[in-house]
Amino acid sequence: MKIAIMGFGTVGSGAYETAMNAGGIEVVRILARHGREGYEHLNGIITADIDDIAGDPEIDLVIESIGGIEPAREYVLKCLRAGKHVVTPNKNLISACYKELMDEADANGVKLRFTSAVGGGIPWLFNLVRTKRCDEILKVRGIVNGTCNYILDAMYDKGSDFGEMLKIAQELGYAETDPSSDIEGTDTLRKTVISTNLAFDAAIKEEDVPCYGIDTIKACDIAYLRKKNLVCKLMMNAEKKGDVIEVYVEPTAFPEGSLEANVKLNNNLITLTAKYLGTQSYFGQGAGMMPTGESVIQDVIDIRDGKEMMKVSGKDSLKADNSNAVHRYYIRHDRMCEHMEPLVDTYEEIDGIYYCISKPVPVEKMHEMGHHRKEKGKEMFFAALAD
Repeated sequence: MKIAIMGFGTVGSGAYETAMNAGGIEVVRILARHGREGYEHLNGIITADIDDIAGDPEIDLVIESIGGIEPAREYVLKCLRAGKHVVTPNKNLISACYKELMDEADANGVKLRFTSAVGGGIPWLFNLVRTKRCDEILKVRGIVNGTCNYILDAMYDKGSDFGEMLKIAQELGYAETDPSSDIEGTDTLRKTVISTNLAFDAAIKEEDVPCYGIDTIKACDIAYLRKKNLVCKLMMNAEKKGDVIEVYVEPTAFPEGSLEANVKLNNNLITLTAKYLGTQSYFGQGAGMMPTGESVIQDVIDIRDGKEMMKVSGKDSLKADNSNAVHRYYIRHDRMCEHMEPLVDTYEEIDGIYYCISKPVPVEKMHEMGHHRKEKGKEMFFAALAD
């Protein structure tokens, strides 16, 4: 099979390396603005013109690893319309444009695969859809952002503050120069949308999902939770409740002995609960050159070998509705205001900071309060107490 790779950064080069070892796959074109150090031997197949790929009848399949939405969306549509299969790990693109791209693939008789878009090298989406073939998915949840997990794990182990551990994560290459997508929860949000829509055959959009990240956490939060034998993680949550889906992203405090509390470094732990199968969890590296590159090529091989993946139509009938989602929360804030006091069950005041355990609070109310205080520049962090 002759393929092309669009974008030759970390994931694109990982896919190339894996393809060279897989056998039966030939990379004949690479879309990039310039070559890459260590890959000078590929300069002859590098192009900056998408038409060199979309217009080449010998190319059967295209890997999109440019990232972002545009020009990735434009290029993917062009390749699909040219009768080429597409494989992508681009969670931004799939989260925002899934139905459009899948409809275009169907209209042109080609495949669109993206099992590496959530979990990197973990076969999460593959097994989620596989389970769904003969079972009913009830719930999906998990730690799906390795950057946040690394920061939280290091803060717990070392007692360091957030900014210090973020800087180290950036130096190690776990966090980007602009880490906002990770620490504000946007990356987790996109992975939640993709997982939710596949699990429940839904058409949930990013704007439907309340999301609160870890960018306001401090060492004092970790220390306080540790005294309570709790460990904080950033979690995706989605559960089907009748004809609606409760779906949200938020920090969550787990008992020290739980599986989630013991996910170390930049690993992921993603869990599904099904009607008959029960609960299964998938653990491993959620990102990186070779884990993600290998997952991309697994999709390529499946398409080459004619292995079908169950289609998910994305129905609009199932809506996101968190009106009945209620938790108790750990809350840290700088003062006991009139809006906060009725929500608090117990609290401690230490050096002018209030550490609270709330009464049951609706998820949407807690998120609204958190974002409002953040916009006002007020000190606040919260984490749901795991059931």
